[in-house]
Amino acid sequence: MGIDRRSIVKLLIGGAVGSMFTPVPWKLTDDISIWTQNWPWVPKNIRGTDAFVPTVSKLCPSATAMLVRTVSGRPVRTIGNPEHPLSGGKISPLAATEVQLLYSPSRIKRPLRKAADGGWKEISWTDALALLDEKLGFVKGSATRLAVISGDQTGTVNEVLSGFTASMGSKQFFLMPSEAQTLARAWELMGGAGMPGFETAGSDYVLALGADILESWGPSTRTRRAYSAARPHGETPAATYAYVGPSCTNTAVGADIWVAAKPGTQAIVALGLANLLIKAGATSQAPDFAAFKTLAARFEPATVAQLAGVSEANLVMLAEGLQKAKAPVVIPGSESGQGGSAAAAAAGMALNLLLGAYNQKTGLRAVPEFAPVVEKAMPRKAVMANDLAAYMQTLAGDEKARPEVLITYEANPVYALPGDVAGVVAKIPFKVAIAQFMDETATMADLILPSPLGLERYDDVATPIGCGTAIYCLNKPVIDAVNPGANIHGGDVILGLAAKQNANLGFNSFKDVLAAKAKAVGANAADLAAGKAFVGEAVTGGQPSLAAEAIAKSLEIKAPEGAYALAVVNKLGFGTATTAVPPQNLKLIREYELADTLMYVHLNKATAAKAGVAQGQKITLKAGEGKAIPALVNISEMVMDGVVMAPCNFGHTAFDEFAKNKGANVARLFTAQVEPGTGLSIWTQTGVAIEKA
Repeated sequence: MGIDRRSIVKLLIGGAVGSMFTPVPWKLTDDISIWTQNWPWVPKNIRGTDAFVPTVSKLCPSATAMLVRTVSGRPVRTIGNPEHPLSGGKISPLAATEVQLLYSPSRIKRPLRKAADGGWKEISWTDALALLDEKLGFVKGSATRLAVISGDQTGTVNEVLSGFTASMGSKQFFLMPSEAQTLARAWELMGGAGMPGFETAGSDYVLALGADILESWGPSTRTRRAYSAARPHGETPAATYAYVGPSCTNTAVGADIWVAAKPGTQAIVALGLANLLIKAGATSQAPDFAAFKTLAARFEPATVAQLAGVSEANLVMLAEGLQKAKAPVVIPGSESGQGGSAAAAAAGMALNLLLGAYNQKTGLRAVPEFAPVVEKAMPRKAVMANDLAAYMQTLAGDEKARPEVLITYEANPVYALPGDVAGVVAKIPFKVAIAQFMDETATMADLILPSPLGLERYDDVATPIGCGTAIYCLNKPVIDAVNPGANIHGGDVILGLAAKQNANLGFNSFKDVLAAKAKAVGANAADLAAGKAFVGEAVTGGQPSLAAEAIAKSLEIKAPEGAYALAVVNKLGFGTATTAVPPQNLKLIREYELADTLMYVHLNKATAAKAGVAQGQKITLKAGEGKAIPALVNISEMVMDGVVMAPCNFGHTAFDEFAKNKGANVARLFTAQVEPGTGLSIWTQTGVAIEKA
């Protein structure tokens, strides 16, 4: 029998007609519709009453103020708080993920003790605290056998931690490095009182000298609100924003002016600007003005062009913009937000003094500190003087200095610090991590105590880094702890241990500490409980110097080795050392930033040609013996000549499937060195070599 076209048509028509009268396709369609709508991960609408609960982010370095939308008491999303000075209605990309991070697969749900086989064994809180109490008993009274590291830059919990450390006989309490430490060291060298802060609201000329103020530096959400207010849609901007740095960061994109400058040359640019301003008549009542003038005179535009890569015309343009402005402000900082030069910070702040932008409504402001309330708490000045990077270098070379017990509180030094910190930490006999997520430092711990997230606990935020006014905020839990085994605040853990060690700090609970702090600040308790911020508009007095001697000595620092300068960009959407990339923010990573397990580094066309590399090519960045990371090349004109730009917060080896093994950790390339004149460890001047893989 032959098969022709007519036979095939009959067969198809017959099959189609037959399928109309059989229930099989209809049943399959029904089953498919049910199956596709009942996956366990398909979001479901929550029915109930809407409410908006005010709080301030403890995960985001910008300390963004938020409203948490809840439905029948369950948080569903976060939005900016329009009534709060740390938001003005805006929110950071990290704070926007805080509800989802409550359910992160990398959260630590209960106390864990490392087993003999290297795995983890669940233990009770009672057993965990008894073990830690026993270990602490062996180190009490020793000045070197206990060290404590905190990753909280704004909380009163640091008073509890430092007070406990001191009561145990140790002075080894450290904060993770940040711009706060850099500014504090610079301000101390200048003889300033209080804390240095910068007010951009109302300014008509904002110069960001390395500081990525619209992305990751300081109270960036608050700064973005001031930026928006000065640029109403359809109207002439009321303020000019200028950015000086090696790459076109988000601040450079938003600015009116981007002036390219080599990484780590902010002090040189500041001195060049100071030279031009002084020639134009700028002066200061600072006691070392004459010495500063002599120092600045060494940095003529041609010299700055040679050393920093800033053209003479651009330097003159910036100086004229500052000179003509009625309310200018200069904000110095490092591109990465840590490891920056204290001398550069001092030089940048000195420009504000020359411009008369000191303790005015805008500009540089001496912000009063809030008095401590915990007995034996270390003064802020002493805390800021403790250099964690230098301490780790000491431990690497001196076994006798090594502590017996290390406690980290919501900090990830193993990932974030330069050098072989993992090797140093591995040799410490007993390591305790009070942590929210299973990060690199937690994985090395012998005992892990889970910490609730900011939405699950009482906490506070006091004057974020670089904020131009004193601000105090109280946080209340928005939800009970999602994980019942992770419901004890680290402050309560430490207070309980202090009591057992007969090292009473004056409080029985962390809530009592917060109540005392609010009273000491002078805030209205009811207003704080309602989510309102206490704002102190006053400034502290005194005439700072210009730190001429320290700045001059800092210029003696050894130039970085390597054919190319390394610039680092820090995006809050990519998380921090303690959060990694939030799963919800993977969509923010562009195709030219990450490809599978390899991240991109960015070079302009001229630099790529010099290195002999092409778009998408795999390379290795090297920065000395044993310091290397793999990457792919992205050719972009958003980077200046001779510079390789790399992102922060990739390359995690811990956390979860969403963050682990994505890219490389750029901190592996850094080497900390002591800055002459300031004594601070810095690592923003790093040279690299490019090798073809």
